[in-house]
Amino acid sequence: QVQLVESGGGLVQAGDSLRLSCAASGRTFGSYIGWFRQAPGKEREFVAAISWSTSFTDYGESVEGRFTISRDNAKNMVYLQMNSLKPEATAVYYCAASRGGSTKLARSYYYWGQGTQVTVSS
Repeated sequence: QVQLVESGGGLVQAGDSLRLSCAASGRTFGSYIGWFRQAPGKEREFVAAISWSTSFTDYGESVEGRFTISRDNAKNMVYLQMNSLKPEATAVYYCAASRGGSTKLARSYYYWGQGTQVTVSS
C-alpha cells in the first residue's frame, strides 16, 4: 500500500510561483511519481514525472520550462515548483505512483493522492 499526500496549493495571482509537495509513505512507491492536474469539466492532464532512482524527468508540453519537478529521497518527498503561473493552471493537482509504462498516461499510475487545489487569478 502506498499513501500519497499533496500539499501546498492555494490562491495566487498570474505570474506568481507556488511549490507543491507530495509526501509518500508505505512499503513501495513504484518507479515514478507523477503530477497530474484536472480542471472542472476537463480531462486529467499530465504535468510532470520523476524517477525515484534515476535522473529521469518528464514534463507536459504546457508546463515545460516553467515547472520543475524534484525529489528528496531521504524524506520520501516529491516537489513541483511552478513558476510564471497562468490562470489556465487553475486545477486540482494530484500526485500519483507508477510502476512503469508511459509516464504521461494516467492509467500507468496505480496510487493517487487526494489532490490539492491551485487557483490562479488573472
